[in-house]
Amino acid sequence: MRRRTWTAAKVSAAGLAAVMLAAACGGDDDSNGDSSSDDGAAAGSDEQVELRFTWWGNEGRAELTQNAIDAFEEQYPHITIAGDYVEWGDYWDRLATQTAAGDAADIMAQEERFLREYASRGALLDLSEYIGDTIDTSELDQLVLGSGEVDGGMYGIPTGVNSFAVMADPQAFQDAGVEMPDDQTWTWDDYVATATAVSEGTDGEVYGAQDYGGNEAGLNIFSRQRGESLYTPDGELGFSAETAAQWWGYSLQMQESGGQPNASLSAEVQELGSPEQTLLGTNKAAMYWAWTNALEALSTASGRDIELLRPPGETENERGGMYLKPAMHYAVSSQTEHPEEAAMFLDFLLNDPAAVDAIGSDRGLPVNVEQRERIAADLNEFQQAEAAYLEDIADEVVDSPPAPPVGAGESVDIIKRLNVEVLFERKNPQEAAEQLISEMEAATG
Repeated sequence: MRRRTWTAAKVSAAGLAAVMLAAACGGDDDSNGDSSSDDGAAAGSDEQVELRFTWWGNEGRAELTQNAIDAFEEQYPHITIAGDYVEWGDYWDRLATQTAAGDAADIMAQEERFLREYASRGALLDLSEYIGDTIDTSELDQLVLGSGEVDGGMYGIPTGVNSFAVMADPQAFQDAGVEMPDDQTWTWDDYVATATAVSEGTDGEVYGAQDYGGNEAGLNIFSRQRGESLYTPDGELGFSAETAAQWWGYSLQMQESGGQPNASLSAEVQELGSPEQTLLGTNKAAMYWAWTNALEALSTASGRDIELLRPPGETENERGGMYLKPAMHYAVSSQTEHPEEAAMFLDFLLNDPAAVDAIGSDRGLPVNVEQRERIAADLNEFQQAEAAYLEDIADEVVDSPPAPPVGAGESVDIIKRLNVEVLFERKNPQEAAEQLISEMEAATG
């Protein structure tokens, strides 16, 4: 079977400590689950109900979200939704403070690394009793729906999906005189050899790849390919030191062969926040690992028709490692006085065509598979390429990772820091892997 590539051109004709403190206070309010408010409005009645909805993002997301809120209020004139947002960096501190003060918004955006944190401390409403009657999940992508489960309860519902992939620049391959890899069969050795060949073919002017070793999603895929995982359903670490050492070993091979930059440059670009600043985005590398929803930003920044490739190694072992990731989750505060109406709003956001039309793919490609297919023709060329890729790999995705344990938010910085130690050869891969497990166990224990 030949390589299938998904490119836009072809398809188109947080303050963690504060969070822990706040979540610890989340379940103590006497009004948890109470369906009546001071003005006598009851759940499911036509009396006026006011709800607050908070999320992170920019003005563009706020405008799209407000359009969805307006559509909901038009259908349910007795329910008013007050929307509120801040940027990512400020969101978690504010949410933690509000939760601790008993003033959390009724509906909130949650991120998978903090979902268990809030749920296990009683700050989130278990939505299980509302699924089926109020919240219809029958058309939601089952490969990612389970990501909102914590200890047998459903505390978050994904807004949309994406996947971690290798972004590749066909023009860079052509300039280097190197064939694009067959992403349905390539191995990790092939990945190293391919990256090295691109660097050699351009006399080092373009690197074969940007270093991948500081990204936890890539390590999770690598671990899953070996029958392991970053975390287990019980919140324990699920990968071995040997696996992490192999992960960094391939990175060192590429550094030594010239397939990726030297340690100084790799450490520098690892800390750059936007896709536009990556080596792929600046036409200085042929490959870069990223979430599929970064395709538009990378294509625009590079001025190239970037393609989406499966990670290497998917066919080397008994199972593959790819998975679908929720872009974010919708959750409901356990402190809400109107759980039924809050659940109604979630159902609307997930399933109603008016909400899907308003939000589009801003929170990932819609988790509702039927709605995702319905709006496919209206997506831009990059979103269509992303949707086509996700559809193509759907049958190859084995399962979804469980919700990360409490403290998992620290793993991002731990992996990045130890990756730099490996690149500068201050620690060998095995030493770094053992320290990684030790520090992640301490953070999540």
